[in-house]
Amino acid sequence: MKCSTHGEIINGYKCPLEKFKIDQEEDGIFPNGCQRNECEDQVQVKIKSASMDLDAILPDVGEFGSYQQLLLWFVLLPGVLPCGFHAYNQLFMAARPEHWCHVPELDVLANMSVELAKNMSIPHEMRDGTLRYSQCQMFDRNYSALLVQVETEEDLDRLEQQVSASNLSLPTTGCLHGWNFDYTQYATTVVTEWELVCDSDFYTTLALILLGIGGLIGNYIFGYLQDSIGRRPAYFIYLFIECLFGVATAFAQDFVTWSVFRFGVGFTVPAILGTPFVLAIELVGPSRRTTCTVLTNIAYSVGLVVLSGVVFLVRDWRQLALATSIPFLSFFLYWWVLPESPRWLLARGRFEEAEKILKKMARVNGKSLPANYMVQLKRKYQVERYVKQKERRRNYGVLDLFKTPNLRRKTLIITFIWFTNTSVYVGLSYYAPVLGGDEFLNFFLAGAVELPTYFFLWPAMDCWGRRWTLCTSMIIGGAACLATFLVQKDTNVTLVLYCVGKMGISSSFVVLPLMASELYPTVVRGLGMSTSSVVGMLGPIFIPLVVYLGEEMLVLPLIVMGLLLVAGGACSLLLPETLNQHLPQSLEDGEKFGKDWSWRNLAACCPPRVGDVVPEGKHTSIESPLRSLIQHHITESKPVTIVEGRAPETPETTTPTTEIIMESVAGNAEETMRITVV
Repeated sequence: MKCSTHGEIINGYKCPLEKFKIDQEEDGIFPNGCQRNECEDQVQVKIKSASMDLDAILPDVGEFGSYQQLLLWFVLLPGVLPCGFHAYNQLFMAARPEHWCHVPELDVLANMSVELAKNMSIPHEMRDGTLRYSQCQMFDRNYSALLVQVETEEDLDRLEQQVSASNLSLPTTGCLHGWNFDYTQYATTVVTEWELVCDSDFYTTLALILLGIGGLIGNYIFGYLQDSIGRRPAYFIYLFIECLFGVATAFAQDFVTWSVFRFGVGFTVPAILGTPFVLAIELVGPSRRTTCTVLTNIAYSVGLVVLSGVVFLVRDWRQLALATSIPFLSFFLYWWVLPESPRWLLARGRFEEAEKILKKMARVNGKSLPANYMVQLKRKYQVERYVKQKERRRNYGVLDLFKTPNLRRKTLIITFIWFTNTSVYVGLSYYAPVLGGDEFLNFFLAGAVELPTYFFLWPAMDCWGRRWTLCTSMIIGGAACLATFLVQKDTNVTLVLYCVGKMGISSSFVVLPLMASELYPTVVRGLGMSTSSVVGMLGPIFIPLVVYLGEEMLVLPLIVMGLLLVAGGACSLLLPETLNQHLPQSLEDGEKFGKDWSWRNLAACCPPRVGDVVPEGKHTSIESPLRSLIQHHITESKPVTIVEGRAPETPETTTPTTEIIMESVAGNAEETMRITVV
């Protein structure tokens, strides 16, 4: 028998579309039946209405029950910690304490104080606006002849007066016998062990650049790895790599080996953050994804606070490498409790594995599934896959983001702001230990000041809109960084302004992905977000050079980062507001969205909600902050409620912006965005 729609017989059975209709009638889902002469478009509408989507399943198994809560608090949130630990422990392993030239002739006098020895051998120089002992120069004099007459304390006092008077006219030279280091703050660092100072002081900056390059490569590979073999195995592969190279770091015997191991660690940063973040939002219903997103960001900031305590307690760089790596070996115990994403399994057609997880989720949450639940899901998957094979879909590329003027303008602005945000966030985090004062307190504050931003940020976005929230955050943060130029001699005020700058960049880093996801059209949204984030990853490669320049002028990096923030904040006002707006689906929609922007809209704030009536033929919607933020992680489609004994409800005119036209989660692996959050 041939299908009335396609006239095909497949493997002795009717076309899946025809068989789907009969099966639904037999199961009592479509009791009124479907017309056998129904056109293919109408059949596809019904299939899309019943399309398989985990969000439609979650209410049956529990959207945020005990299973998700236990997994979130005891597995996923702790799983965030390795990223922050390995991203910034290198700052303290490679800390550069105070140092000065070593003069072996002065070692023979046991009763000579360090201050007297420095006064005899080290000239003064102006550094960061203060007269200090030189770190790379020494007096060129005959120290043996100078000390031959020193026998008593009085001789030392007389010698000190003599050398103080003659120091001004003495020539200087570079350090000839190595360096002495101040071990007050650190027992050992790679700098003190391998004397990476003066002509070799750039090596530690080079190591940070290599860490950033490793992160760029690893982040790119991890995205494909996570989508191809699954979230769970990808996480443990990267955890193994991170722990292996992290522990190996402690046994490096030279700088080259140490740098190679740090590159290996960087390969997993920030990629390893992806699995806990993605799983946290894939396992819960839409109403709880905001909570999971905020909690994940809070966990990351808490990790930085915890790291400040670890580096305070462990002052030896080898022990620090072990202390920030070995504890995470215990995370391999999660192998027995961390599930694969059921959304990913369903997208791959691995129903038996998804069924086990969903049944366990339902049991822990106190729910029960019908006997034929997974049978129906599998049937819908087969129908969707058949329809997708019949459809001719266009493939989109990066060039589509630049073909039309308005979309090109928005893409360039978003990408520039993304680069600015990534550069400044990483730069301020790198800069904390060298800011002056207590390095450990500075790093603690750098992490702690992020926490308050998460509690007022979300209401601000709904009140002021995304554009002004992003602009205000960046302008305030940038102005605070620039103001340090006026108070550069006051370390306490500089620290306060630094904290304000860190709060501003932390806020903007949350708003930016949300606004970007609402500006890019659905058909190229993932591609646009990926392009902008990859360009943003260039920041951790570039910014260590800026921090390196701060050794000559303490506030110079803050001025550079402040200028970047102010420029990015100003550019954000050139973007259209997305709050309460219908979001673009096609490239045509993306080109039209914000095309009528003019300078009169520069100060526009919080536009009124657009009406629910959508022009015929337009697939747009009013997007919530939640869906916009997570749309680039999960491809969603909105199912229509089907009640037994009734015809399926007609789909609403508006559809979620996260639904990609003619694409459901079943056909391909979900489009998972890898957004850099170091």
